[in-house]
Amino acid sequence: MVSLVAASLTDMGQIREENEDCVWSQVYNSSNKTPLGLFIVCDGMGGHMGGKHASFWAVEAIKREFSTLFVSKDPRATLILTDEDIEKVKAGQLLTPKTPEEPDIEELATLAIQKANFVVYDYARHKPHSAGNAGTTITMAVLHGPQAIIANIGDSRTYLLRNHALRLITRDHSLVASLISEGHILPNEIYTHPQRNVIYRYLGQKGKAQPDIYQQTLQPGDQLLLCSDGLWEMIRSEQEMARIMENASDPLQACHDLVDAANHNGGEDNISVIVVKAV
Repeated sequence: MVSLVAASLTDMGQIREENEDCVWSQVYNSSNKTPLGLFIVCDGMGGHMGGKHASFWAVEAIKREFSTLFVSKDPRATLILTDEDIEKVKAGQLLTPKTPEEPDIEELATLAIQKANFVVYDYARHKPHSAGNAGTTITMAVLHGPQAIIANIGDSRTYLLRNHALRLITRDHSLVASLISEGHILPNEIYTHPQRNVIYRYLGQKGKAQPDIYQQTLQPGDQLLLCSDGLWEMIRSEQEMARIMENASDPLQACHDLVDAANHNGGEDNISVIVVKAV
């Protein structure tokens, strides 16, 4: 059975005066249960401190939606019987414990993001002077054993490192990404285009959030990299990011080395990274 090792790190960078990113990394490994992992990177934007609060509340909302999956069931807990159960006991029948249904991770991820979208939108609506246009990107991964459900809104990204190659799993919801896909600009112009910061899908918009959902089966040795644009815009070579991750002794070292490299290259934005390794 695959187990999970993960680490996270967020850094203000070299230019910004506030860190508006927020990250969450949680792993539950058990000898007799399927390992679970919840990993979130949010990059806040808008308003005076609005982005910082938007990313924080988005992460908190998603954590709440997944919290029951990470609670160990106490075998000594009192069994609550229904009237039907009592009649069975009186008749000498044995009660068979009910096996809990496996959660639909993809459905839960979608609902959690929609809840987070409402929370951020509601926060901004009630604080128009400080956070009237607050929003946040999100990239998240939920792992149930080797099965990963990856959800994305905005231009924070999730990559897969396998066999020395780093592959982008998610798709940016940005103007420049659309221009590239339509052939109007070249891929390397994503870093210099005057409207490279225009995001057309984010948490905090009115209405129902529509994340892109991806499924990925992890193999032993695979690594997932979740990051804000403060990382991938500063380390523009996927080969370089792969080299840093493979040379690190563990996910925590990989996080530090990736952040250091982004800061060395200018650190123009907040930098957040999560590295998850399947072992």
